[in-house]
Amino acid sequence: MRAWADGSHRAVDATVGGGGHAALLRAAGAEVLAVDRDPEAIATARARLGEDGIRYSTGPFGSAKVLGTIQSFRPDRILLDLGVSSHQLDDDARGFTFRPGARLDMRMAAGLGVTAADVLNTWPAQRLADAFAGLADERHARRLGRVVVKRRATAPFATSDDLVGAIREALGPRSGPSDFARLFQALRIVVNQELEQLDLALPALRAALVAAGRLAVITYHSGEDRIVKHAFRDWSKACVCPPRQPVCTCRGRPLGRVLTRKPIAPATAELADNPRARSARLRAFEVADDG
Repeated sequence: MRAWADGSHRAVDATVGGGGHAALLRAAGAEVLAVDRDPEAIATARARLGEDGIRYSTGPFGSAKVLGTIQSFRPDRILLDLGVSSHQLDDDARGFTFRPGARLDMRMAAGLGVTAADVLNTWPAQRLADAFAGLADERHARRLGRVVVKRRATAPFATSDDLVGAIREALGPRSGPSDFARLFQALRIVVNQELEQLDLALPALRAALVAAGRLAVITYHSGEDRIVKHAFRDWSKACVCPPRQPVCTCRGRPLGRVLTRKPIAPATAELADNPRARSARLRAFEVADDG
């Protein structure tokens, strides 16, 4: 991270979470724009970092408001740290955990939008199955979708215990924490429309960078990593016309270069301090000198 930040004058940290990356960016000499859709995260970062050399913007990084703020900031570094923060995971009231008794909320912007309970109580079985299969690679996704619909006819889903019980019924008694983690994560991604937001935001974030600026993305889910990998690969190509098209009619030049041949995983020492980072993967891209 320090090497990626070297030479930065204006850096965007989205999402800022607890402010750890923002602190590193500021220590590297950059003026920082801290972005988070969670007002509680912004308040935590502001209490930790203050106002010196840092400004704050509340909202999803893919929203028109935040993208406009980022563009006017004219950054030379943008960091996206996706997923959920430890603060959110540790607060049972936010509903991201499968610990007993946690309410099924999962909204990153507290109080805004549909909850995880809303999804479980209203979506048809096939739509639920598609989410569990596509986002959690769940081979019993259709069965789980049917179980959810059957159970909610008796009592609506309200807490983590309700979803854990449905998972155990559908997957069998040997299902455990790793299954709960996969399926709760899939539901959280649905609630917050995380993949859709990432897919839409990446081109705008690239365009907001000054010449030779760098975009780094830390993903925690294979779907996120796939979106980033494909975007970076396409941007590094000189031509993206269909293979059989006789004359190039696209941009005719690469938009920059990929800085990471393979995604960078956390070091052993980092995992010892933060086991939750085990699924993290970082990819980085540098835009062309001519923008």
